[in-house]
Amino acid sequence: MEKDLSNHRKVYEKGALTKASVPENPMELFQKWFYEVENFGSTEEVNAMTISTIGLDNFPKSRVVLLKKFNREGFIFFTNYLSEKGKAIEANPNICLSFFWNDMEQQIIIKGVAEKTTKNISDGYFESRPSGSKLGAWCSKQSSILSSRKTLDTSLRIFEEKYKNLEIPRPDNWGGYLVKPISIEFWQGRPNRMHDRIRYSLQKNFDWKIERLAP
Repeated sequence: MEKDLSNHRKVYEKGALTKASVPENPMELFQKWFYEVENFGSTEEVNAMTISTIGLDNFPKSRVVLLKKFNREGFIFFTNYLSEKGKAIEANPNICLSFFWNDMEQQIIIKGVAEKTTKNISDGYFESRPSGSKLGAWCSKQSSILSSRKTLDTSLRIFEEKYKNLEIPRPDNWGGYLVKPISIEFWQGRPNRMHDRIRYSLQKNFDWKIERLAP
């Protein structure tokens, strides 16, 4: 099987990015871009991001998850701590997050260190989830091998019965991670592949060094 993709091309011309135009703190620029994409209206799940980890097998692995909060400290998402990604982060907390917003011809690539959020943050978000999602956190041993779909469905029915008419608590092995960035690169598509790339690098004094990278 073979397919030639040589002629798949797109002209990028929706924006520009200069060192003179960006703020000193990259989280301010992230917020600006995020709100612009959100308000543009055509991107579903603007908070979808790719998380890359180094697994216990020493291979990198990427998957898409949802960003649930961001602030000046960093980026927060939630998962099963005993999942493949959770075990990878436990062994090596250095991870990469990336966003690609095709409609705005923008990418953001974040290198950072992940740490578990406090229990009250995990509890607060878990309480906001629909009941079905809460039960899913209990019935699915994320990343484990299943003999069949029926096994998963049976597990869900068991927990539905267990917590029928009861408050569903957060499992101890489910919670949040805060990714504290050490590098954030903003990529804006430009014509002729002469893209704008601005990288922020965290310094020892906690200031951010701003550099332009070649496309």
